[in-house]
Amino acid sequence: MSAGVPEGDGQGQDGAVDLVVAGAGGGLAGALRAAQAGLNVLVVDADEQFLRGNNTSMSTAMIPGAGSRWQRAAGIEDGPARFLADITTKTHGTADPALSAALAGISAPLVEWLADEAGLPLTLVTDFSYPGHSADRLHTVEGRHGSTLLRHLYERARSSPHIDLLVPARLADVERGPGGEITGAVLTYPGGREETVPARAVLLATNGYGADRELVGRHLPEIAKAEYHGGQFSRGDGLRIGQKHGAHADYLDAYQGHAALARRSRTLVGWATIMHGAVMVDRDGRRFGDETTGYSEYAAALAARPGARGWIVLDKRIHDLCLPFTDFRQTVDAGALTWADDPDGLAERTGCDANALNDAIAGQAAAARGAAEPDPYGRTFFEEPLRPPYAAVEVIPALFHTQGGLAVDEHARVLTEDRTPIPGLFASGGAAHGISGRGADGYLAGNGLLPALGLAWQAANTLSRTHAHGERLKHT
Repeated sequence: MSAGVPEGDGQGQDGAVDLVVAGAGGGLAGALRAAQAGLNVLVVDADEQFLRGNNTSMSTAMIPGAGSRWQRAAGIEDGPARFLADITTKTHGTADPALSAALAGISAPLVEWLADEAGLPLTLVTDFSYPGHSADRLHTVEGRHGSTLLRHLYERARSSPHIDLLVPARLADVERGPGGEITGAVLTYPGGREETVPARAVLLATNGYGADRELVGRHLPEIAKAEYHGGQFSRGDGLRIGQKHGAHADYLDAYQGHAALARRSRTLVGWATIMHGAVMVDRDGRRFGDETTGYSEYAAALAARPGARGWIVLDKRIHDLCLPFTDFRQTVDAGALTWADDPDGLAERTGCDANALNDAIAGQAAAARGAAEPDPYGRTFFEEPLRPPYAAVEVIPALFHTQGGLAVDEHARVLTEDRTPIPGLFASGGAAHGISGRGADGYLAGNGLLPALGLAWQAANTLSRTHAHGERLKHT
């Protein structure tokens, strides 16, 4: 790390870097791809603890790849068209069709590049399916945690002679030339010092605005009072910088919520519990919906229950199946689970109404055994009946990250109000407008990391093509 602008390989002969990446999360994929193409890159991040403090590091490291070689090896038929259909269904047709198609199309090449060129030890998740995905297409790393993913990207970036990292440094603005093209990145440092780094392009990979409570209250009132469980520097920097320079913003009402944040430990219980057969009850012990619709929209449903808290009820089988998740192991190690030999004992220990909790557990078991009467909330999948001993973990709703931002095209170029690209300005992840449609119920697992990694990768591809074209012109 450097306390000032590096004087090494990160700068071209005229003193300008080819690309400044603001945000050392998913933006590192763009830095690595640009470096692979021979471009000189400067990565800046305002958070000294970015390896464990940004949303990429806090994720479950699930990356969709529709039609990947891991799927082919497993005999899974999938492809961009099927993935796009799932996005369209989950978002009720409200997601940007062009961006959705582009990200679905690059998803398999992206995960294969991450494995082959960025060194990520990826495997395909086949032990359970996330809501909304009609095929097993999520790829992850050991431990299923973003900190492992980010550490790999960081170590690869550190070893590149074409990448310099500058932390802590915050992108405050960009400078543009007479033709509107990017000419520099304005950086600020702790203590207030400011300097401008000459640059040919800037990638806004600063995530969304989840840490800005005023913006959250304005755009996401239904989740504004919920716990925020995301990076502290996700303050809408990319959004403000882009809008200052005439960029269009869209889908600002979109977000990823989560209904499975453990109240005691503030760790993620994870929705694998639900997909393996667990149920969620409110503080009184009553189920209140079909939990398998999705963890994002269920955050708002939980927030609307008395006391805005509830319990996930599981058993030893589900407990053991979820241990591959680092987040779940942390929840267990923190002592957040309460165990009992029967529903009455569990009700006593949780404070739930015994009759209500008995009904919830008995109803789950009956539905899992194929009861003639359908589940009153429409849930069709329970895997297996819950069996004693039972466990419960108290959960609260949370906002994880926003899903709206600057409008971008399929090349990750930031667009103005009239849909014209701003030359040299790119956005990815939460700084871009994403593919989750409106509200919370359009979110599919991986909708955060795919735009974060994929759009950063696309920005580098776009920039490298432009650079190569320019080099060819200079030599003709």
